[in-house]
Amino acid sequence: MVKITPKGKKSWVTFSFTPKEDEDVVLCGSWNKWKSEAMKMKKSGEFSLRRLLDANAQYEFGYRVNGAWHCDDELECVTSPFGSQNSLLKL
Repeated sequence: MVKITPKGKKSWVTFSFTPKEDEDVVLCGSWNKWKSEAMKMKKSGEFSLRRLLDANAQYEFGYRVNGAWHCDDELECVTSPFGSQNSLLKL
């Protein structure tokens, strides 16, 4: 799940993912050249990470859960150059 809060020429984007089991979740995206960013686990078991990104832009991203790649269920997915699917975030 993604929550977008506009702030002028930028937007605060909160990424959230709830794994099915006790797993490690990292976020990878085109805004930082696909570097893994550890997500923080909340008491509810949901993992969350907030980023300030340029508005009027598109970004591809995905969640890596114990090494397996996952798209966000609420966003459009596009095919990556590697044949997997990436979530498409349009700000």
